[in-house]
Amino acid sequence: MVDGRGGVRPHWRGVLGSLFSMDAGRLADRARRLEQVGEAEGSAPSWRCDPVPLPIPAPEFAALEDGLCQRARLLESILADLYGPQSMLADGVLPPALVFANPAFLRACRASPAAPAAPFLQNYAADLVRGPDGIWRVLADRTNGALGIGYARESRRLLARVVPELFRTSQVRQLRPFFEAWQDAVLRTVARPDGSPPVVALLTPGAQNPHWPEHLALSRDLACALVEAQDLTVQSGQLYLMTLNGQQQVDVLLRRVPGHGLDGLAHPGAAGGITGLLEAARHGAVHILNHPGAGAIEAPGLAAFMPALCRRLLGERLRLATVPTMWLADDGAQRTMAQGFGRWFVRPALDPAPPPQALGELSHADRARLERAIAAAPWQYTACTAVTPSVAPCHGPDGLLALPVVLRLYLMHDGQGWRAMQGGLARVLRPGEHVTEALPTGAVFKDVWVLTDESRDIRGPDPAVPAQGAVHRVAAGLPSRVAEDFFWLGRHVERLDAFARLGRAGLLRRARGAPLPRETVELHVLGRCLYAARLAEAEHGTALDDAIRASLHDGGAATALNEAARLTEALRDRIAVETHTLLRQAIRGARTGLQSGIDGLVDAMTGLRLVATIVAGVMADGMVLGGGRLFLEAGRRVERARITVTTLATVLDQPACRMDSALRLVLELCDSTITYRSRYLSVMQPGPVLDLVLADTGNPRALATQFAELAALLAAAGDAALAEAAARLGAQTAALAAQAAGDIPLPDALPDALFGIGASTARLLDQMHLRFFAPLPAAQAVGLALA
Repeated sequence: MVDGRGGVRPHWRGVLGSLFSMDAGRLADRARRLEQVGEAEGSAPSWRCDPVPLPIPAPEFAALEDGLCQRARLLESILADLYGPQSMLADGVLPPALVFANPAFLRACRASPAAPAAPFLQNYAADLVRGPDGIWRVLADRTNGALGIGYARESRRLLARVVPELFRTSQVRQLRPFFEAWQDAVLRTVARPDGSPPVVALLTPGAQNPHWPEHLALSRDLACALVEAQDLTVQSGQLYLMTLNGQQQVDVLLRRVPGHGLDGLAHPGAAGGITGLLEAARHGAVHILNHPGAGAIEAPGLAAFMPALCRRLLGERLRLATVPTMWLADDGAQRTMAQGFGRWFVRPALDPAPPPQALGELSHADRARLERAIAAAPWQYTACTAVTPSVAPCHGPDGLLALPVVLRLYLMHDGQGWRAMQGGLARVLRPGEHVTEALPTGAVFKDVWVLTDESRDIRGPDPAVPAQGAVHRVAAGLPSRVAEDFFWLGRHVERLDAFARLGRAGLLRRARGAPLPRETVELHVLGRCLYAARLAEAEHGTALDDAIRASLHDGGAATALNEAARLTEALRDRIAVETHTLLRQAIRGARTGLQSGIDGLVDAMTGLRLVATIVAGVMADGMVLGGGRLFLEAGRRVERARITVTTLATVLDQPACRMDSALRLVLELCDSTITYRSRYLSVMQPGPVLDLVLADTGNPRALATQFAELAALLAAAGDAALAEAAARLGAQTAALAAQAAGDIPLPDALPDALFGIGASTARLLDQMHLRFFAPLPAAQAVGLALA
């Protein structure tokens, strides 16, 4: 930020002017707002955005871009040789110990002669540090995946939203053109024979991964499908995405999974990999970006050979220096290290993950132990000089603090050459963190600004002309896993709604004081309903509030709420940002309603119903018919039918003397009291009550309505047999209501008949799972010659 004379460097003046115009309280408020927005949108606690950016002048960035473009070309050449002719190993330019002993070097990825030439690197990131001499040096190359690039885009978006005044005094280059060019480059990776655009997917470990929010943001920026390993399969040498419409061939796979975790066939320890993927990639059936074995050149020991490799492969001098590094198996490296022991850091030569150890800070025993390990296997260790990174103003609890930062810049190959993103990510180093550590969870990032050079011509990306695709109005390529997640989200939300209805009905009776004999019976019946619906662990009689509280803490309601929260995160790439924010807030609000006392539990029931109401409202007015909405609605309907029929059978299983109270409770639980009064006043008549809650398809809570809607949804999903089965259950329900309406009092067999419909609903549910979410693979003949 300051020059050698202590003056503020010109490119910092606009930023500091805006910051100093805000007092400490206002800046702290903006920092809190950044955290709140990040948490509401699901970014926290993966990372936090510092309200103070890191500006870089255009000439300085141009030098960095030039050096990194050269470095990317060098790394591409190294990979092409390692997975091809291996001439550097044969000539002794590169030690075999740094290659063949490297766990990231994948022997199964050696190029096949039949495979078309394909780049090893399509995106690349580098960590840089600016030393006290003002020179930028490369700390580490990131070729396994440009982690953090999505955070860079989100940091810029959040900063522009929360602290817009910072942008009024500085001309900052935009990040959007980089992602647009990246998307075009990915689409040009493969040319399909029919001229249609290739199918691109981004492979993520899943929503449980700490960097899932970045994977989601990147898939949206690149307009590609976000998939997990279980969504993909290799058959006949081709990679396919398993969807409800069948298997869809995938042409390009952007990976956010380590190379050794891609294919369990090539690496038996790769749990959850895609069997046969590397073989398909070797023969050019699918392009994996970056190359699965690209992580081999992240080995710290290779940094010692970069200058020589650059002269050998490119015939050029390395323009951007690397932090001085020695491979300790070289002659004289250990003697050099001993001459200035305190200024060296030692780290594994092949594994970039462990942090380096400062030799000057080791105890005598630890130093002796490390020396013995180096003497036994010196080829496994490297030594690099200690680096004092430059500092930048960062927001702290007491205002602005000067903290060290590490810069990460990103590049991608657009098909013609390498180009850098006009910005980046700066990680603020907290006490105890070393400059070469990978991005940790919960790190604080600064938005990196490249200031516009007014003398430079402004030129945007060339317009892309995509191939014209076919128009269709059905869900294209919805993975079976995603459909199942929507289905279960609907089921869990409906369980929460049923729990809230049953719980509220009981709690309001408990809040009236000492219950009357009729209310005591109703409380007992409600407890049985919760138990029958698998929402409570046991029947509690008049202590219904204890059953509700237990279910909310660690019972059926807590499970449904946790699963709804998990599925909401897993489906972030399939629902709108605003919808996701609303659901997160509603679920978080429902979790806070666990105060002591019946009144607090009543509030909790209201919060649970709010979750269900938001899902129903979003589905009705914010989701396109088909696809995710179809299965979300199917899950709600089948779960509502299951719980409704169980609840009605339980409530109506009472002696004739209590039937009037049972009918009133039936109307209350089915939200039909007002409708019944408007039609029949207040006289309880079994026939009209059963018609309203069982057979009236105009009543959204009636049992027949659930089967009718489910039949329509199954027909839209393309399964006529299941649709017919649902329709038969609706007809059976209507017939049962008509039969029971003519009998006064109600027949004793009515509850058993309802339980029978419930059993048929459970069988239909099993058939739906087998049909849509667990399809059996096609039969294959192995080792047989078929005529």
